[in-house]
Amino acid sequence: MIVVIVILNILSFGIFGYDKFLAKKHRRRISENMLLICTFFAGTIGAFVGMIIFRHKISKKSFLLKFGLVVSIQVILMYFLKNILKMIN
Repeated sequence: MIVVIVILNILSFGIFGYDKFLAKKHRRRISENMLLICTFFAGTIGAFVGMIIFRHKISKKSFLLKFGLVVSIQVILMYFLKNILKMIN
């Protein structure tokens, strides 16, 4: 499971880097929704590191709010999953 999460985070990191590359070349970009979907499916750390290293989407407040919402939803889902697993055991 850890290997899958690491791979997804590397992929998310790469997608943020590639989108920044496309932005610099003035080419068609990856949609914000796709970036957020990549973030949601276990790529949060990779996305965050990609945002910082590539300085990508860090000054766009609307994206940062959506990013924070995605992370909040992940935390809430993990909390409920943890409690459900606790009740099963």
